[in-house]
Amino acid sequence: MTSTRAAGAGLTSLVLAGTATLAGCSAQGMSSAAEESDGVTVLASFYPLQYVAQQIGGDLVTVENLTPPAAEPHDLELSPVQVREVGTADLVVYLSGFQNAVDEAIEARAPEHVVDAADATELVVHPEMMEEGHEGETEEEHAEEEGDGATDPHFWLDPSRLATVGQAVADELAATDPEHADEYAAGALRLGQRLDELDQEFADGLAACQGAALVTSHTAFGYLADRYALEQVGISGLDPEAEPSPARLREIGDLVKERGVKTLYSETLVSPKVTDTLASDLGIDTAVLDPLEGLSEDATAAGEDYVSVMQGNLAELEEGLVCA
Repeated sequence: MTSTRAAGAGLTSLVLAGTATLAGCSAQGMSSAAEESDGVTVLASFYPLQYVAQQIGGDLVTVENLTPPAAEPHDLELSPVQVREVGTADLVVYLSGFQNAVDEAIEARAPEHVVDAADATELVVHPEMMEEGHEGETEEEHAEEEGDGATDPHFWLDPSRLATVGQAVADELAATDPEHADEYAAGALRLGQRLDELDQEFADGLAACQGAALVTSHTAFGYLADRYALEQVGISGLDPEAEPSPARLREIGDLVKERGVKTLYSETLVSPKVTDTLASDLGIDTAVLDPLEGLSEDATAAGEDYVSVMQGNLAELEEGLVCA
């Protein structure tokens, strides 16, 4: 699976240059935490995987996130310190194809214990992700730009899929630290139960919205839409930085009028300019959904986590979708 926006620098050039990025500061803290901890050290490549490891491991693990708070995970670059940590951590949890820099570090450092979320859950291609090309492109050019079948990486927006990854993390933690295998199994069970409850909250809250058009700034919410019988319609495709063509904007306008759509959804970490302008032109509202690729420092300080942010998304959907 290939991400169209993963722009990690080549591993060799990064090491030679010795460039210290913002992520490098996080890595230095990560090294200190690992040295001070007697427990299992886990590296997660971005927030949802960090959340899973923390929930399952509890006090038995020290979990560090390779992606700094509020940073765009697609664009992650790793410092030399972080690259070394990939090879020395007890467990690395990542999503192959999502962050090139992480893929390269894992290939170079070959950690002994790894969980690839792409192996733990099925990633799919959502049909609507292939609808929109860019003006002047041939179909072949668009397909090449979107990557290998435009596979959607955002599996964690379906709580049931995240629970499956959680079980894989628990199994690998048990292999890393057999003495505490029972604790990791219990952690996976607790996480699974909490995610089942969240899944039911969404199912109940969106029961009257089945078939509703979910118009988003880009197609990040396909797994959520599939799980709860919504119809995702992206203003842009999988790449949130891609500008929609005038023809696509006209299509969205026609759909809004035909389906009585009352809200266009932008998302955190991505400029809402196009969505806001289109909504203003159409005379309808906007709202913001969080794709949970990261968790801001403010959200962390406020005690937010994966579940509470997802509940916030549910509230926005209940308010903005056209439901029966």
